[in-house]
Amino acid sequence: MLPAIYVSHGSPMLALEPGPSGAALDALGEQLRARRPRAVLVISAHWIYSTLVVGTRERQEAWHDFGGFPRALYELRYDAPGSPALAGRVKALVEAARVPGAAVVLEDEDRPLDHGAWMPLRRLFPAADVPVVQLALNPYLPPAAQIEIGRALAPLRGDGVLVMASGSFTHNLQEVFGAGGRREQHGGPAEPYVDAFRGWMVDALGEALASGDTSRIADYRAQAPYARRAHPTDEHLLPFFVALGAALGPCDAAPAPQPAAVARVADDVTYGVLAMDTFVFEGLGARMPAALGAAA
Repeated sequence: MLPAIYVSHGSPMLALEPGPSGAALDALGEQLRARRPRAVLVISAHWIYSTLVVGTRERQEAWHDFGGFPRALYELRYDAPGSPALAGRVKALVEAARVPGAAVVLEDEDRPLDHGAWMPLRRLFPAADVPVVQLALNPYLPPAAQIEIGRALAPLRGDGVLVMASGSFTHNLQEVFGAGGRREQHGGPAEPYVDAFRGWMVDALGEALASGDTSRIADYRAQAPYARRAHPTDEHLLPFFVALGAALGPCDAAPAPQPAAVARVADDVTYGVLAMDTFVFEGLGARMPAALGAAA
């Protein structure tokens, strides 16, 4: 069974100035390539839609969906194959789960990969030889619903598909620019609230994996310290909950030989405020209770 992962993709400059997070992703990529995934399913904070949509392209390409960066960034490519067959499987799994607000999955044959998808993929699979399918994120659904969407996708892991969620563990872009200028990307001190928020989230994550009770972490916005400062809007954290759901697995699954566990393989902070935490979920938390009831 392949893992589910949550990657903090950070600034587009990760592609040119990778720093510690880039090195961590490179090392993770070596491990993942050795396990020979047959495809990757990506859920990125940069494809948001009012419903769920799955990409059905035969051939992917990199979309440079950002501005104001060095020219070299706009010359990068990522021409991985797509997989309409996998897209159909994703659609079927999610629709069968009947998660409230996600009962229908539309299809899009045109949309390229946004930078939340292709930037980390360039480090994990630099040869661009593994098929990639992208599933849109509905930012209007709460964390509990995102967990259930992830649970619906969990069977893909047993089929040789890597489930990769991409966002940012903290994401306050206004503070990246500080008092009018962009902060130093690497090496500067982290704001204390960033570590307070991360510490709470990691503690709540451990509790969720140990007990199967996701109610505390799903309520992070009310309970975690500095949650609204860490995430003025939470679209960059919501993919994390999809990855968590894919780790917990379907509620009716058989007991797994390896229980759900997580490793944090990157934990630096860029620009003093963008936490680059990346988590690798192994095993499966089978028979854990549902976070949200199914739609009628």
